[in-house]
Amino acid sequence: MPLIIPKDYVPKLNIRDTEAAISIIRETFQDKLSTELTLQRMSAPMFVEKSTGLNDNLNGIERPVSFDIKNIPDDQIEVVHSLAKWKRFALKRYNFPMHEGLYTNMNAIRRDEDLDNFHSIYVDQWDWEKIIKKEERTEETLKNTVRKIFAAIKQTEQYVRKIYPGSIYRLPDQISFVTTQELENRWPELSPQEREDKIAEEQKAVFLMKIGDKLEKSGKPHDGRAPDYDDWQLNGDIIFWYEPLHCKLEVSSMGIRVSETSLKEQLIKANAQNREQLPFHKMLLNGDLPYTIGGGIGQSRLCMLLLAKVHIGEVQASIWPKEMADQCEKNNIHLL
Repeated sequence: MPLIIPKDYVPKLNIRDTEAAISIIRETFQDKLSTELTLQRMSAPMFVEKSTGLNDNLNGIERPVSFDIKNIPDDQIEVVHSLAKWKRFALKRYNFPMHEGLYTNMNAIRRDEDLDNFHSIYVDQWDWEKIIKKEERTEETLKNTVRKIFAAIKQTEQYVRKIYPGSIYRLPDQISFVTTQELENRWPELSPQEREDKIAEEQKAVFLMKIGDKLEKSGKPHDGRAPDYDDWQLNGDIIFWYEPLHCKLEVSSMGIRVSETSLKEQLIKANAQNREQLPFHKMLLNGDLPYTIGGGIGQSRLCMLLLAKVHIGEVQASIWPKEMADQCEKNNIHLL
């Protein structure tokens, strides 16, 4: 997506007030989220050994930042892309009970990200995961969980609005649900991203379901998803219509995780059967890991949304091309 420069943009908060508001949003939301979903905060790794297969492969083409260390010369260490697999392993390792889970502050580097208003090479998000029963691997469970996350976002919005009245972007009061196939059926002539803009503008807040598998008309996936964490029939993205930039803003990607059966099916579809030999995948296929639901919620994305910022660099410190930084500064967009 090209850089969007809104006409006559004026930040509602200065940099110091923005930093204070960021702190309030983060503390408030994670408390609301943990209460809604029964989650405990846990520490998590910034990097993992490549041989474990624990790193998130995202769309399968992004290169992780990797390095070697003196005391483990025979393996590569990778900065995590996300903690999608690690969390499921951690729930077993820490003996979490049924219907409880964990959340953690996840920081990552995505070196191949295309930088724009919403995308940075620095990723900060709440990663969360919760144990469910096998029979609860249903669309109903997924939708109920989305509604609880949306409730936590709305509670955060309402609290921060009391402190900074007039400075908070107003969100809709409810979230709707739609599948990627329904979008293709409705707008077959549009690209997947254009369809997301259309449905977001129409519904204001929407959970877009079933991402990763091929669509019926085009024969292509709506968007890429790694085959070994989300079940492609039971996942989705939380998307808002963002009026300051006249486009959709994705805040969360989440889903019910693969079972033994869906993992095998998706590895075949992705031509990635070789992953079956990795330690994490062996445990999953042997039934040694709990059934879970989980996802990631962008911290900077949520702050950007609630504070009506037009560039993610206004709510996080990262690195930007000089041309982009200069263009932002000329238009009253002050990057941290």
